[in-house]
Amino acid sequence: MEWAWLGRVAYAKAARLQEDLRDRVAVGKASETLLLLEHEPVITLGRNASMANLLASPQRLREDAVAVVRASRGGDVTFHGPGQLVGYPVFRLRRGVRAHVREMASAIVSVLDNLGIASEWRESTPGVWVGPDKICAIGVHVRHRIAIHGFALNVNIDLAGFDHIVPCGLRGLGVTSVQAILGSAPELSSLADKVAESLGRSFAVLPVKISASSSQLQIANKNL
Repeated sequence: MEWAWLGRVAYAKAARLQEDLRDRVAVGKASETLLLLEHEPVITLGRNASMANLLASPQRLREDAVAVVRASRGGDVTFHGPGQLVGYPVFRLRRGVRAHVREMASAIVSVLDNLGIASEWRESTPGVWVGPDKICAIGVHVRHRIAIHGFALNVNIDLAGFDHIVPCGLRGLGVTSVQAILGSAPELSSLADKVAESLGRSFAVLPVKISASSSQLQIANKNL
């Protein structure tokens, strides 16, 4: 598994990069790759999204500089923004989709445990939870038995951004972050190393860090 910390990346660019990588993984021209990054404020609508779960008016979204985009992943509506560690594993399915999602979740639970936060994966309300609050959203899209999209871990993101939506369509439940729980949070770039290591253990692969400027990612970026 190759992986890279990309810093802040526009959502559309990351989506195109994942699709390009998936096509090349499918024909053996690229390794399985984990992209770790953060996004500018953006609301993404999954394949099952209900517009009733988008609470903010178009004017409010413009004022707050929050984009709204359709996503190919499953699930409902979610929010991404600075301070949220987003992971996009472009991986072949070892088993089924549920197993793939559980392995991602297990890696996140392990990282949080090492930070001193007890969390759990809940299949009935997909995500990683700390009590009544979701700390990490998960959603994927599979084609050619290769998954893209992945997880969004709230590290030191401004949680007010979630006021624009009903997160994942789950009314009456909350969201939280590492910062909100501990009072402080690690830098995203350093936490990315821990997440990559944990994903490697969970999927039983060796994580090899590559530069954001590597040829693997530059080839994928050529049409962006």
